[in-house]
Amino acid sequence: MKIFSIILVMLISTLGPSGVIALVGYGSVKALGRNPSAAPKILVSMILAFIFAETIAIMGLLIVYNLFGG
Repeated sequence: MKIFSIILVMLISTLGPSGVIALVGYGSVKALGRNPSAAPKILVSMILAFIFAETIAIMGLLIVYNLFGG
């Protein structure tokens, strides 16, 4: 039963940030299609959003590891 709870928590902790990365990528491609001259500003905000999403995913995985005594 413990393995199923680990799998569920890991799924939830990685599903959110991966959805954020997908939405940020989709939004940046749409924004670049509308205004290609804003590429540097869009790139900076996209990279920052990716960094924050990946940080949340890594923190979630570390919390799961610490909670279940990996």
